Amino acid sequence: MAKISLFARLTESKQNDIFRCYLCPMRTFTISGQLIDVYQRRTYPADIVVVDGLIQAITEVASAPDVYITAGFVDAHIHIESSMLAPTSFAQAAVVHGTVATVSDPHEIANVCGMEGVQYMIDNSKLSPFKFFFGAPSCVPATSFETAGATLDEHDVAKLLQSNDIWYLSEMMNYPGVLHKDPMVMAKIAAAKKVGKPVDGHAPGLHGQDAVNYANAGITTDHECVTLSEAIDKVFAGMNILIREGSAAKNYNALHKLLSLHPEKVMFCSDDKHPDELVVDHINALVKRSLALGYNIYDVLLSASYNPVWHYNLPVGLLQAGEPADFIVIDNPGDFNILKTYIDGEVVAENGKSLLPYTKATPINNFKAQPRTANEFALKATQAAPTIRVIEAVEGQLVTNELQHPARVVDGNLVSDKDNDVLKLAVVNRYEPKADIAMAFIKNFGLKQGAIASTVGHDCHNIIAVGVDDESICKAVNALVASEGGVCAVSADGDISLMPLPVAGLMSLDDAHTAATAYTKVDRKAKELGTTLHAPFMTLSFMALLVIPALKLSDKGLFDGSKFAFTSVEV
Repeated sequence: MAKISLFARLTESKQNDIFRCYLCPMRTFTISGQLIDVYQRRTYPADIVVVDGLIQAITEVASAPDVYITAGFVDAHIHIESSMLAPTSFAQAAVVHGTVATVSDPHEIANVCGMEGVQYMIDNSKLSPFKFFFGAPSCVPATSFETAGATLDEHDVAKLLQSNDIWYLSEMMNYPGVLHKDPMVMAKIAAAKKVGKPVDGHAPGLHGQDAVNYANAGITTDHECVTLSEAIDKVFAGMNILIREGSAAKNYNALHKLLSLHPEKVMFCSDDKHPDELVVDHINALVKRSLALGYNIYDVLLSASYNPVWHYNLPVGLLQAGEPADFIVIDNPGDFNILKTYIDGEVVAENGKSLLPYTKATPINNFKAQPRTANEFALKATQAAPTIRVIEAVEGQLVTNELQHPARVVDGNLVSDKDNDVLKLAVVNRYEPKADIAMAFIKNFGLKQGAIASTVGHDCHNIIAVGVDDESICKAVNALVASEGGVCAVSADGDISLMPLPVAGLMSLDDAHTAATAYTKVDRKAKELGTTLHAPFMTLSFMALLVIPALKLSDKGLFDGSKFAFTSVEV
């Protein structure tokens, strides 16, 4: 297994920091334990000497304490914004679980605030020792069928890719554009190739020759596989497969056999993970599950640590002399409880407690929506007894199905049918004060009263709401307009539970545990209204994600992702 050149990819400021260390007294320590050596695929007692954040030497010894040392974990694809935390607060939570780095796509904030949003994430991340590696968002907006707060064209993307703070081209969601060689899409991929940076993929359901053509364009990864056969097709096409286990999309059960079939082609990722779950676990949960299923520990650690570092050429240490001292200490491979996390030789978490300080973020936003009235959410029926298209939300997946259902009509309007769990879904443009409201219907949210709403609405992050009546939907939307971002649940009696998200309508200003507590409160309120979804707000946020089939809703209307075209609510 080839090592990577770490120092060459460090930013100039980081290089200067290392050079300055040689002018200061060296900080040296030795840690001893059972080294889980993935390169040699064996575990043995060792002493590790760390000097000024770098591993100076690793020596096999006759005996060592009965604790185990392995490389820190890397989340191979995550939108930090979906944790509802600024990067510094995300880091606070993640290090407790042994995560030392993330491959982070700032696509969400870019859709709201453009280039300024990308820079915001980079600047905030530099306030933490945690290793964030950001990509250049490739699809802002994701499609031309929705309204975003910004646009990043091929020139913007090329400019970002020139930066030492940008490590790859983020997920190319416009897979039809790749397959049909859209000039702007191909220009963005060419810009990444020119500077030698990887291109991430996003191609749900792509098989066979289409998968081969997609990969041949320069796409190197995919995190959207939902079946093993799809993943294997993409491996044979030349892509690396990211097994995703987030708050809404959970693909581990379908894909874990790849750990034995193609261990060199697998990475673990979260994609989107809410704060209440991040404070509980992260990549460590996938490591534990994999070991419990009997997979080889060295193959599991390839996916959790080594493969992403090698693929993206990251300056993250992998327990080799001369590399950064980024590693974790665990009790034993059977339980895999993390005792300590080190980044650049510093202990950043110990015995379940983060040692990283809280740094309050400064808000940035783009919000122009104005309050609405309930009658603006009325949807006129055009037929006497219409049949309507209904989005079927699927627990644990981002894909949806299209159903057809007899409409409930009251006073000439299409309304929610809570007895059959067919509820009204609305998307309100947050970037224009009085744009038309888009409406459709959705099944499987299960609300019996009230409404829930969010300004986290992938990918353009307009306001998205679902509810049993127009009054409740309107109250939920107006609560978010008043706070200029957040998630909320509104009961039939008008009681509102709200978590503000002042940073771009996506992220809290709070530390990880405070944000997790606030989110848990709103999530609990939503479930009191009747929803049985595991993560109702995460699921809701993806109902506007047009690039995932089959049926979704943007601020411009109901969208058929299979045909990549708008469709009507009434059949």
